[in-house]
Amino acid sequence: MVSAVTGQSATCLPLEPRSFSLYAIRVASEEQIQQWADEAEAGYDVDVLKRRGRGRPGRGAEPMQVVAVRLTAEELDALDAAAAKNDMSRSEAIRAALVRFAA
Repeated sequence: MVSAVTGQSATCLPLEPRSFSLYAIRVASEEQIQQWADEAEAGYDVDVLKRRGRGRPGRGAEPMQVVAVRLTAEELDALDAAAAKNDMSRSEAIRAALVRFAA
């Protein structure tokens, strides 16, 4: 297995399920915790971390603002229908409408 952080080969020990829980809880063994600590102490390659693509992809060079909008059920249904008709996400449909409105 390749470490997602360092990009180097790493062996991962399987997590052992606890039998007393109703949920599928998995507990990291002392060996796994030590392996993670050793990896952290060795340091991480910043270039590898940047290439991982964590989070949402950017739309431009500047950070974007999140704007909350309240819609009725009917408005939301109309938005979803328009987005589906144009093979877009809700956000893409809203942005397209704003571009047309501001033009």
